[in-house]
Order: sequence, then structure tokens, then C-alpha cells
Amino acid sequence: METDANSSFVGCKTRCTGANYTSMVSACDGFGCCQSMIPSDLQGFRVDLRRENSTFLKSSGDQDCQYGFLASNDWFQPNKTDLYALRDGDYAPVVLNWGILDASLPKSLRLQLDWTVLTSDEPAECRTTSYVNKSTTPLIRCSCNDGYIGNPYLRDGCLDVNECELPEWQLLDWRRSCYPQKCVNIPGNYKCSNGKRTVTSLIIGLSSSSGSLVLIFLAWWMYKLIKKRREAKLKEKFFKRNGGMILQQQLTSPDGNVEKSKLFNSKELEKATDHFNKDRILGKGGQGTVYKGMLTDGRIVAVKKSISIDEKNVEPFINEVVILSQINHRNIVKLLGCCLESEVPLLVYEFIPNGTLYGYLHDPEFPVSWEARLQIATEVASALFYLHSSASIPIYHRDIKSSNILLDEKHRAKIADFGTSRSGALDQTHVTTLVQGTFGYLDPEYFRSGQFSDKSDVYSYGIVLVELLTGQKPTSSLVAENWIGLASSFIISMEEDCLFDILDPQVRKEGGEEEIIVVANLAKRCLKLKGRKRPTMKDIVIELEGIRNRSQPATGLAEHQGKADCDASEELGADVALSISRGSEADVGSVQLSDGHPLLTSDTW
Repeated sequence: METDANSSFVGCKTRCTGANYTSMVSACDGFGCCQSMIPSDLQGFRVDLRRENSTFLKSSGDQDCQYGFLASNDWFQPNKTDLYALRDGDYAPVVLNWGILDASLPKSLRLQLDWTVLTSDEPAECRTTSYVNKSTTPLIRCSCNDGYIGNPYLRDGCLDVNECELPEWQLLDWRRSCYPQKCVNIPGNYKCSNGKRTVTSLIIGLSSSSGSLVLIFLAWWMYKLIKKRREAKLKEKFFKRNGGMILQQQLTSPDGNVEKSKLFNSKELEKATDHFNKDRILGKGGQGTVYKGMLTDGRIVAVKKSISIDEKNVEPFINEVVILSQINHRNIVKLLGCCLESEVPLLVYEFIPNGTLYGYLHDPEFPVSWEARLQIATEVASALFYLHSSASIPIYHRDIKSSNILLDEKHRAKIADFGTSRSGALDQTHVTTLVQGTFGYLDPEYFRSGQFSDKSDVYSYGIVLVELLTGQKPTSSLVAENWIGLASSFIISMEEDCLFDILDPQVRKEGGEEEIIVVANLAKRCLKLKGRKRPTMKDIVIELEGIRNRSQPATGLAEHQGKADCDASEELGADVALSISRGSEADVGSVQLSDGHPLLTSDTW
């Protein structure tokens, strides 16, 4: 072995009694194995093996059983290493101690000698060493601290050893297994934990959690408060835009009578209609969509949601609320209340389950008996008579048609959709407004003059009577080449004595001839071009009640013997020249009219 300038000889002696003896030794104590320590300032070495007595080796034929090596003391542990198995190894690990000449360091560091700690952080430590060369120049040596492994001369070169993953025999003497506790690795060391928190850590954890929960609750509360205020301001905005101020004026007015209407809140109606689910739609019309809903008290209702919120539609909406609030009649759909704080105004009606008269009359699978038709005609007339004369203020519906007549569970008629209605003073016989209505039901006199009266409702009612008699649609044609309305074709048939040719088969089968003729003449009088020649609704009610009270049994009518030629395509007389044709329909495109489809369809009510 060589040091700086000197050579040293270090050796040991062992006795060997057999080839496999080294595999059974428990310590390198001179029997089959020996070991020696070497100087720390070693710079080179050479291994020389000599035998004092080679009789055993020669006789056994095993000339290669002796071997020597230089190894790290931490690695070479004879009590745990199979010494005989080391003969098959290629190398043994060693640790080369080296240092930095103090002369190469700054002067401030060179002053620190004799094991003075120069740097000592957690992973590594550097000191001046007492091992010197012949010039007594001290060296600086660095090493990784316990619990770390790596190159201490590199930045972040010493890495933490996870003792919890090492087998127990590789731990240092002062470190033991944590079993049955849990091993927890920490930088440079490990600790044993029983999994239970100390009282202090528990208090700290609870305090932190409680503080976090309080902060979260405060943030949530502030969010809800701000959201609630925004919703309140938005509802107030919608309330004013939807005519809430107008309705309040009606409520406070001495002449107002809307105390029977309830103001619903938007959340209640959203819940009732499942947030206005499209599967809840009962029907659509010119002024809105109707949804089926259920209130919290279990009542089934119909919620009408307006399509638009234009300023021009606010007044008709409030007008409908005011009008329906004044009405209490069994043949008129009852208004339960309204909601003005939603984005669009909402009306809540009683639910009418059996659809519209329009759907029944024009569905061939559900024939309507003559008795039912007569009852419906009487009930509709009674409702209109109430509106015109029995209500506190005369009310003109202005859109009487079969699709605005609903049928309840007992097939009683109920008039609906008052969006275009107008009220007038008791001494006022006409109301001048923008023309509104539905083609086929529109009063020609009103269409021409723009003045609506109770007789305009009478004309529309006359069209409904004709529908009940014939089962035909108001705008259908008998002859494609010469399109005419139902009113014109009906009047022509009566004048040509061909009435029974255009009647519905169910009417001809079940109705008595006399009562059918009376009802047909009544319908003809309702369709007079001049309003003053039309009967009042009171006259109509009296006449229809008289027919029903006589209870004439249905005789059943065979083919009626009238004139042979009942072609409705003949030239129209002067008294029906105002019937709307295809050409005139284009001429009134600017007139405000609702569509002809039912607001509440028969297949959903």
C-alpha cells in the first residue's frame, strides 16, 4: 500500500480447514477469513496472497480458492454475507475519500482549520480535515449526512433516503423498525406514528376547518344576498314593463274590480309548469303559449305565457286581466290570477280538460250529437249575453270562434281568450279600434268601418252556429274554382232551398226538421250585413232556450227534397258581395288579425 511518499504493509493471517468452510463462518475472525484496516490517506494498493502450507490446496486440487479485495466497511459485513459466494463477484464497492486543497479556497475559508464546520445544511456537511500531507496543507472534505446519499460536492447532490422502504437490517444501529406503528419518512430521518393526532394538532385542525367553513358560509351568504337583490330589482323591472303600474291603477281606481285576481310569483309558476317544459304545452295561439301546470295546493291550471313583451302588447294583457277579473259566469273560463314579475306576462286560468269546439266539430272520429250542438250554442249565447249586458261594464269579445270555445269535463261550453276584448261605457254602442279578429269570423261591417259593437260579436257567433249546423270550417270552399266563405255558401244554400244538402250528417240524422230550420234562420239573421238588422244576444238566448224547452224528438231526416240544382258556384248576390275572397285577403295584409288555429288544441286539453 502506498501513501503520499511512503509504503506501508498491512496484512492478516487466516486458517482454512476446507473448501466450503468460508460459507459457514459468522465473522471474519481468522478462521477461513481475515480482514485489516487500511490507512485513510491511501493513494494506491496491491494485494499479495501467500500460503505457509499448501498441502491441503494441492491435495484438494482447488488452487483458486484464495482471494482478497478492498471493500467499503459498510458494505462488507461477514455476519450477513456469504463469503464463499463472493468468489463469483466481479467487483467490490469502495469509498474513495478525497478533498479540496485549502489553498484553492478563499482566504476567509482557509483560516478555518482543525475540523471546523465550513458548511452544514441538512443534506450535506463540509469540514477541514486533520489528515495532512507532508507540507501539512489541510484538506476540506464533504460528506452526506445520515439519512442522505449521493455526491456531497454537487449542488443538491445528497438525496434523502426513504428509511421506511429499507429492510430493517440496512438501518443504522440506532434506527429500528416501527412495527406495529406506522413508519413516516421525513427529510434525513423517519418517525413512527400510531395514526392518532395529538390534542394540539387536533385543535389546530379543527380551528382551521372551522375558520374555513365560516369563510365559505360568509361567501355563500353574500352570494345569495347579492343574487336575491339582483332578482328583486329584475322582478321590479319586469313588473313595471309588464303593466304592473297599470294594474295597480286599476286596483286603486274606484271603478276597479280586480280584487278576485291573485298575483302569483314567478317561482311558483315555474315549479307548477316544470320550468315551462315543452311537454306541458297545451296549445299555441297568436298571443301566447298555454302550459298545463299544477299548483302547490294540487289544482290543475292552464298558464298562458305571452310570446312577446312589446310595449304595444302590455295594454291588451292588462285589459284581459281586468276584464276576466270582472267576470263570474259558468260558461266563461275563470281567471285565477296573473304574474307580472316574470320576463313575459303570465295568466293563470282554470284548466279545461276536453279541448276546443273546433277540434270536436272537425274530427270525424268524434261525431257531435244534435242535442250537444244545441246545448253548446245556447251556452255560448248565454255567455255573450252576460258579457254584453249583465256584466258591470259591457264587454265585447271581438274574437268569437270555435277554437276559442272550450269544453269542460261535462262538455259544457266555456268562452276563452279575451286578449282582444274591449269594454265600453253603458251608453256607448260602438268602439272604434284597429281591426282585429280572425278571417272567416270577421264582421264585414266592422271590417269596413273599424267600429266594433255587440252586433259584431253576434256576426261571429252566427259563423259558429253555421259551423255547428254544417260541420264545415269557416274558410272552406264548396267549389274550388270559385272560392267562397262558409257564410256566403250557407246563405246561398238557404236562398236556394238547399239547406239540408250542406248540413252535417249527424245533424240530419238526429235533428228535427223544424228546429233545424229555426236555428238556420237564426244563423242567417246573425249574418246580416247591416248590424242593426241582427238580433241581440238576448234574443238569441230566448229563441234557443225556447227550442230546447220544446224538446221536439229527433225525427231523423232522409234526403231532403229541395231544388234539384243546388250548385253553390252561381253568382253571389249583392248582399254577400263582401265575403272575403282570396284576392281580398291579400288586400288586408296590414290589418292586425290573430291566426285561425286554436289557442288550446283538442288533443292536449
